[in-house]
Amino acid sequence: MSTTFDLDGEHRAKAYQILASLVTPRPIAWVTTLNEDGSVNAAPFSFFNCFGSNPPLVIFAPGNREPGVPKDTARNIRRQKEFVIHMVDASVMQEMNQSAADHPYGVSEPELSMLELIASQKIAVPRIAAAPVALECSEHSCIEIGSNRLVLGIVHRVHVRDGIADPASCHINADAYAPIGRMASPNWYCTTDQLFEMPRP
Repeated sequence: MSTTFDLDGEHRAKAYQILASLVTPRPIAWVTTLNEDGSVNAAPFSFFNCFGSNPPLVIFAPGNREPGVPKDTARNIRRQKEFVIHMVDASVMQEMNQSAADHPYGVSEPELSMLELIASQKIAVPRIAAAPVALECSEHSCIEIGSNRLVLGIVHRVHVRDGIADPASCHINADAYAPIGRMASPNWYCTTDQLFEMPRP
Protein backbone atom coordinates (compact mmCIF):
# COMPACT_ATOMS: atom_id res chain seq x y z
CA MET A 1 0.00 0.00 0.00
CA SER A 2 1.08 3.60 -0.52
CA THR A 3 -0.20 7.13 -0.05
CA THR A 4 -0.78 9.18 -3.18
CA PHE A 5 -0.68 12.99 -3.29
CA ASP A 6 -2.45 14.62 -6.24
CA LEU A 7 -0.34 17.68 -7.08
CA ASP A 8 -2.65 18.51 -9.99
CA GLY A 9 -5.68 18.56 -7.72
CA GLU A 10 -6.42 18.44 -4.01
CA HIS A 11 -2.80 18.61 -2.84
CA ARG A 12 -1.70 21.36 -5.23
CA ALA A 13 -1.30 23.94 -2.44
CA LYS A 14 0.86 21.49 -0.47
CA ALA A 15 3.28 20.77 -3.35
CA TYR A 16 6.20 22.65 -1.78
CA GLN A 17 5.79 20.96 1.60
CA ILE A 18 5.51 17.50 0.04
CA LEU A 19 8.36 17.78 -2.45
CA ALA A 20 10.75 19.70 -0.19
CA SER A 21 10.24 17.09 2.53
CA LEU A 22 10.67 14.01 0.34
CA VAL A 23 13.29 14.96 -2.26
CA THR A 24 16.15 14.96 0.22
CA PRO A 25 18.89 15.52 1.10
CA ARG A 26 19.45 18.59 -1.06
CA PRO A 27 22.64 20.64 -1.14
CA ILE A 28 22.38 24.25 -0.05
CA ALA A 29 23.39 27.11 -2.34
CA TRP A 30 24.39 30.02 -0.11
CA VAL A 31 24.38 32.79 -2.70
CA THR A 32 26.01 36.20 -2.58
CA THR A 33 25.03 38.99 -4.97
CA LEU A 34 25.52 42.75 -5.10
CA ASN A 35 22.69 45.09 -4.16
CA GLU A 36 22.19 48.27 -6.16
CA ASP A 37 24.15 50.31 -3.61
CA GLY A 38 27.11 47.90 -3.75
CA SER A 39 26.37 46.14 -0.45
CA VAL A 40 26.41 42.35 -0.43
CA ASN A 41 23.28 40.22 -0.14
CA ALA A 42 23.51 36.61 1.05
CA ALA A 43 20.69 34.06 1.03
CA PRO A 44 20.37 30.25 1.08
CA PHE A 45 18.45 28.14 -1.44
CA SER A 46 18.02 24.36 -1.36
CA PHE A 47 16.39 23.93 -4.77
CA PHE A 48 19.91 23.67 -6.19
CA ASN A 49 22.40 21.33 -7.81
CA CYS A 50 25.19 20.89 -10.34
CA PHE A 51 23.79 19.91 -13.74
CA GLY A 52 26.76 19.55 -16.07
CA SER A 53 30.48 19.98 -16.61
CA ASN A 54 30.82 21.12 -20.22
CA PRO A 55 30.23 23.95 -19.60
CA PRO A 56 30.27 23.75 -15.80
CA LEU A 57 26.59 24.35 -15.03
CA VAL A 58 24.72 24.99 -11.80
CA ILE A 59 21.03 25.70 -11.36
CA PHE A 60 19.17 27.09 -8.37
CA ALA A 61 15.65 28.41 -7.89
CA PRO A 62 15.12 31.67 -6.00
CA GLY A 63 11.38 32.04 -5.58
CA ASN A 64 9.37 35.22 -5.19
CA ARG A 65 8.98 37.36 -2.08
CA GLU A 66 5.32 37.56 -3.04
CA PRO A 67 3.48 36.97 -6.32
CA GLY A 68 5.34 38.78 -9.09
CA VAL A 69 8.03 40.23 -6.80
CA PRO A 70 11.41 38.47 -7.09
CA LYS A 71 13.58 37.83 -4.07
CA ASP A 72 16.61 40.08 -3.64
CA THR A 73 18.98 37.45 -5.05
CA ALA A 74 16.99 37.11 -8.28
CA ARG A 75 16.63 40.89 -8.56
CA ASN A 76 20.38 41.38 -8.21
CA ILE A 77 21.26 38.64 -10.71
CA ARG A 78 18.77 40.05 -13.21
CA ARG A 79 20.64 43.36 -13.02
CA GLN A 80 24.28 42.26 -12.73
CA LYS A 81 24.34 38.70 -14.16
CA GLU A 82 26.84 37.49 -11.53
CA PHE A 83 26.73 35.57 -8.25
CA VAL A 84 28.77 33.32 -5.97
CA ILE A 85 27.40 30.01 -4.69
CA HIS A 86 28.90 28.80 -1.41
CA MET A 87 28.58 25.32 0.00
CA VAL A 88 27.71 25.14 3.70
CA ASP A 89 29.30 23.04 6.41
CA ALA A 90 28.98 23.02 10.21
CA SER A 91 31.40 25.94 10.56
CA VAL A 92 29.01 28.37 8.84
CA MET A 93 25.59 26.76 9.20
CA GLN A 94 24.37 29.22 11.85
CA GLU A 95 25.33 32.22 9.71
CA MET A 96 23.65 30.60 6.71
CA ASN A 97 20.48 30.11 8.72
CA GLN A 98 20.52 33.72 9.95
CA SER A 99 20.83 34.95 6.35
CA ALA A 100 17.46 33.33 5.56
CA ALA A 101 15.69 36.00 7.64
CA ASP A 102 13.40 38.34 5.72
CA HIS A 103 15.01 41.80 5.51
CA PRO A 104 14.17 44.87 3.42
CA TYR A 105 16.05 45.17 0.14
CA GLY A 106 19.55 46.55 0.62
CA VAL A 107 20.26 44.99 4.01
CA SER A 108 23.61 43.16 3.97
CA GLU A 109 23.33 39.77 5.68
CA PRO A 110 27.12 39.23 5.75
CA GLU A 111 27.48 42.55 7.55
CA LEU A 112 24.81 41.60 10.10
CA SER A 113 26.64 38.31 10.82
CA MET A 114 30.07 39.96 10.69
CA LEU A 115 31.18 37.59 7.93
CA GLU A 116 34.48 38.39 6.26
CA LEU A 117 34.18 38.89 2.51
CA ILE A 118 37.02 38.48 0.05
CA ALA A 119 37.31 39.48 -3.59
CA SER A 120 36.46 37.02 -6.33
CA GLN A 121 38.85 36.57 -9.25
CA LYS A 122 36.55 36.58 -12.28
CA ILE A 123 33.46 38.49 -11.15
CA ALA A 124 32.66 41.58 -9.07
CA VAL A 125 30.61 39.78 -6.41
CA PRO A 126 32.73 38.94 -3.35
CA ARG A 127 32.73 35.58 -1.62
CA ILE A 128 32.36 34.54 2.01
CA ALA A 129 35.82 33.72 3.34
CA ALA A 130 34.67 31.15 5.92
CA ALA A 131 32.70 28.97 3.48
CA PRO A 132 34.40 25.66 2.58
CA VAL A 133 33.64 26.01 -1.14
CA ALA A 134 32.80 29.01 -3.33
CA LEU A 135 31.76 28.92 -6.99
CA GLU A 136 32.13 32.14 -8.99
CA CYS A 137 29.30 32.17 -11.52
CA SER A 138 27.80 34.24 -14.29
CA GLU A 139 24.19 33.92 -15.31
CA HIS A 140 23.66 31.89 -18.48
CA SER A 141 19.89 32.32 -18.52
CA CYS A 142 16.79 32.42 -16.36
CA ILE A 143 13.71 30.31 -17.02
CA GLU A 144 10.37 31.22 -15.45
CA ILE A 145 7.75 28.49 -15.21
CA GLY A 146 4.68 29.56 -13.27
CA SER A 147 6.01 31.10 -10.06
CA ASN A 148 9.27 29.12 -10.36
CA ARG A 149 12.43 30.91 -11.45
CA LEU A 150 15.40 28.76 -12.51
CA VAL A 151 18.73 30.58 -12.63
CA LEU A 152 21.28 28.76 -14.78
CA GLY A 153 24.85 29.71 -14.00
CA ILE A 154 28.21 28.99 -15.60
CA VAL A 155 30.95 28.31 -13.03
CA HIS A 156 34.22 30.14 -13.78
CA ARG A 157 36.27 29.64 -10.61
CA VAL A 158 36.05 27.17 -7.72
CA HIS A 159 37.67 28.09 -4.40
CA VAL A 160 38.19 25.29 -1.88
CA ARG A 161 39.36 25.53 1.73
CA ASP A 162 42.87 24.18 2.29
CA GLY A 163 42.84 20.49 3.15
CA ILE A 164 39.68 19.63 1.25
CA ALA A 165 41.16 19.15 -2.23
CA ASP A 166 44.50 17.94 -3.62
CA PRO A 167 45.67 20.72 -5.98
CA ALA A 168 47.56 18.27 -8.20
CA SER A 169 45.00 15.47 -8.60
CA CYS A 170 41.84 17.51 -7.86
CA HIS A 171 40.72 14.64 -5.62
CA ILE A 172 38.53 15.58 -2.66
CA ASN A 173 39.41 14.49 0.86
CA ALA A 174 36.05 13.14 2.02
CA ASP A 175 37.20 13.20 5.66
CA ALA A 176 37.72 16.96 5.46
CA TYR A 177 34.51 17.93 3.66
CA ALA A 178 31.07 17.44 5.19
CA PRO A 179 28.50 19.80 3.64
CA ILE A 180 25.15 20.29 5.34
CA GLY A 181 22.09 18.96 3.50
CA ARG A 182 18.51 20.20 3.52
CA MET A 183 15.93 17.74 4.75
CA ALA A 184 12.19 18.00 5.45
CA SER A 185 10.45 21.36 5.35
CA PRO A 186 10.49 23.62 7.23
CA ASN A 187 13.46 23.29 9.59
CA TRP A 188 15.28 19.98 9.13
CA TYR A 189 18.89 19.53 7.99
CA CYS A 190 21.40 16.69 7.92
CA THR A 191 25.14 16.23 8.13
CA THR A 192 27.11 14.19 5.60
CA ASP A 193 29.95 12.94 7.77
CA GLN A 194 28.92 9.27 7.65
CA LEU A 195 29.88 8.10 4.17
CA PHE A 196 30.15 4.69 2.55
CA GLU A 197 31.47 3.44 -0.77
CA MET A 198 29.47 1.28 -3.18
CA PRO A 199 31.44 0.56 -6.37
CA ARG A 200 29.48 0.54 -9.61
CA PRO A 201 29.02 -2.89 -11.23
